[in-house]
Amino acid sequence: MPELPEVETVRRGLEPVLTGRRIAAAQVRRPDLRWPLPERMAERLTGARVERLRRRSKYILADLDTGETLLIHLGMSGRVLISGVQLGAYQHEHAAPQAHDHIVLDMEGGARVTYNDPRRFGMWDLMATGTEEGHRLLAGLGPEPLGNAFDEPYLAARLKGRNTPVKAALLDQRLVAGLGNIYVCEVLHRTGISPVRKAGRLSAARAASLVPAIRAVLTEAIEAGGSSLRDYRQADGELGYFQHVFRVYGRQDQPCRTPGCAGTVRRVVQSGRSSFYCPVCQR
Repeated sequence: MPELPEVETVRRGLEPVLTGRRIAAAQVRRPDLRWPLPERMAERLTGARVERLRRRSKYILADLDTGETLLIHLGMSGRVLISGVQLGAYQHEHAAPQAHDHIVLDMEGGARVTYNDPRRFGMWDLMATGTEEGHRLLAGLGPEPLGNAFDEPYLAARLKGRNTPVKAALLDQRLVAGLGNIYVCEVLHRTGISPVRKAGRLSAARAASLVPAIRAVLTEAIEAGGSSLRDYRQADGELGYFQHVFRVYGRQDQPCRTPGCAGTVRRVVQSGRSSFYCPVCQR
């Protein structure tokens, strides 16, 4: 599932195509994705002007001049692709309709935004602008890891006394929003913390060290266009590149990349998810 860097990359790709532009025509080609789509969704989107495009956790939000906000979650296999405009050095022409093109937005000026989702685990919804923090999928989310509310004292306090593994704690969206399995593995390796260590047994200093590492890993991943594993593509169809510099994720039985470490990356399963770490330099 796309994590924060992938969603932010898609948002940035959509911004010049959507922000300040009107949806000339919206097509909704099925009644549901993971859940039923909003009633009269095509009618409510057609003619609306996108005032602002933002991100909350792993969700993209488009504020419309109709007083509604469009909420998008990509799910496991959702892809948002742009055509009909010049993106970088390439002109992306409209492709022939594909079997899993479920939602199509034709924008004023000729651009087209197509949502393709073979597994249909994604989600599109509409809500009154300004009510998003009460939405069932957004209510209770923790602070953004790249925002000012997420700092060393906050994280140290939230981890103190927790009896869950630190990996599980960082994946708790109520503690910090947007982190997923890939980037938590990478953060823990950079800080030398084992994913199986109990969160409450970390010293305040070690807990605090997670904050700059989280910011650094996410920022680097966004700059690389995210990580392309399985279905993920950027909005222009290009792959992300951060997977080429993974230190531990997906590198089971390969040498640890910490300078001077002779360890080998190990894989363990925690709550049904794979954790990759070096048992030599991560304690």
